Order: sequence, then structure tokens, then C-alpha cells
Amino acid sequence: MEAPLLILASASPRRSELLRQLRTRFQIVPSQAAETHGEHWSAGELAQINACRKARAVSKQFPDAVIIGVDTLVSVDSTIFGKPRTRVEARDMLAFLQGRTHQVTTGLCLIYLRGHRQKTFCEQTDVTFRALTPAQIRRYHQKVNPLDKAGAYAIQERGGELVESISGSFTNVVGLPLEKLRAELDAFLADLAAQPPLPIPRAPLPPPPPLPASGHARRAAF
Repeated sequence: MEAPLLILASASPRRSELLRQLRTRFQIVPSQAAETHGEHWSAGELAQINACRKARAVSKQFPDAVIIGVDTLVSVDSTIFGKPRTRVEARDMLAFLQGRTHQVTTGLCLIYLRGHRQKTFCEQTDVTFRALTPAQIRRYHQKVNPLDKAGAYAIQERGGELVESISGSFTNVVGLPLEKLRAELDAFLADLAAQPPLPIPRAPLPPPPPLPASGHARRAAF
């Protein structure tokens, strides 16, 4: 079968720039799905659930395309950080993260609704911050807008002022783990090419199976 259209269900310019390193042809259709903020999932579980919600919303509009849904979270132990709602919250996030090692987790979901196919996975990277003073945090946020970034920072935007070291995928910290996505997307497309297309299912895709319990997580409240 002919390779289906690829759609990135994200408005993030950082993710689209990264995806262009893998695929020169794709469309961007930001998902309007609301993100879930459950307190009983790990960062990996929650990121995958949100990625699936985003991908499914767009797949209903484009059933003949392969949709990529993505969600990135920052966590320390059981505390999960999404995007800050205010600059005060952003400041408090960096004050909490400074001098510590945290995890950046990106959940991804590939959906091809025409063939009723779905694949979810995630990638995690350890990031260690330098010790930061309130003045250093304030100066960083004067240079970099923190409000659209999980954890209130962007490693590709003056990240050297904050980050001491990383262990794992750098592109994952930016918001799209290219190494993992390349392998999973190639396998997903190869599987589609080997199978005949199916009619569009009348019922919506079933909910993802329960993920294994891995302790309780709480979302940071500032």
C-alpha cells in the first residue's frame, strides 16, 4: 500500500523542527484534546495516556493518516511537573528542580485509524541541574519564556545556564525522542505496508489497556 500521510498532533515548533530531521513530508494538526492530570499514574503512564488522547482526537478527522501524539512531563520521584500556568509557578518549579536530578519523560502514540492500529511507548532521560540562586532563576526566565515548557525550562534555550549533565536522549528533553521514534515509526509503517487496509471501524478505538502499576504520583502544586 502507498505510505499514508504523516500528521504531527502538536503545535510545538520544537517538535516539528525535530521531526523534519526524520521526515521531510508531514503535516501539523494541533490536537485540541484536554490533558489528563491523574494522581495515580507514573510520569511514563500519564505521558502515554495524554499522547493517546491527543492522537485519537486528530485521527477522527484524518482516518487515512498516521497520527503522532506526544506529551512530555518532568518529574522528581512521585512529583510531576507539566507546564507552569504563571511566572510565579515557573519560578517555584525551577527553585524545586535546582541542584537535583529529575526525569524528562515523553510519551508517544502512533495511530492509523483506517487500519485500527495503535502503538504507544515512552522515553525517559535523567537531567541534573546546577545549584541555582533566585537571581539566576529570575534572569533565566527574563531570557526564556517558561510558560509553554514542561518544568519551566528548555534545554535548547540557554540550557547550559541550568543543566549540569544529562543521561539519555537529548532530543527527548527537547520534546521528541528521535532515536526511539525513528525505530518505532519505521516498524509501524512497515507493518502497515504488509497488511491490507481495513474499513474505518464504526466504534471508536478501545481505551488503552491498563498500564502496570508503578506507585502513585502526585502533580506538583505551587
